[in-house]
Amino acid sequence: MAKGHRSQIKRERNANKDTRPSAKLSYARVSVQKACYVLDAIRGKDVQSALGILAYNPRYASSLIEKLLKSAIANAENNNGMDVSKLYIEECYANKGPTMKRIKPRAQGRAYRIEKRMSHITIVLNER
Repeated sequence: MAKGHRSQIKRERNANKDTRPSAKLSYARVSVQKACYVLDAIRGKDVQSALGILAYNPRYASSLIEKLLKSAIANAENNNGMDVSKLYIEECYANKGPTMKRIKPRAQGRAYRIEKRMSHITIVLNER
């Protein structure tokens, strides 16, 4: 049943927190599928080559992910004191966010639903 007092449980949960530098973009106005095309291209690469890939990728999501990656690099450098030349992308993924539902009028009085999807994009870095 209970495994100790509530404050003790919280203390234990916060003790094993992930210390890897990361950055998260919530409510990005791009669908998960479209963001994953770009994320799959940079997963596992070092940050310099990943920035090069993102700079020349024509997709809209690449501009969002490039800004997010620069934020994660700054977090690693300033908060964790890591060397930028040794960093690589350990994890990057996009989770489903809320969906905005809109109506598009169609012929003969019908209405079609348009779903404008959002996603939460996360990038986690580490040193080699």
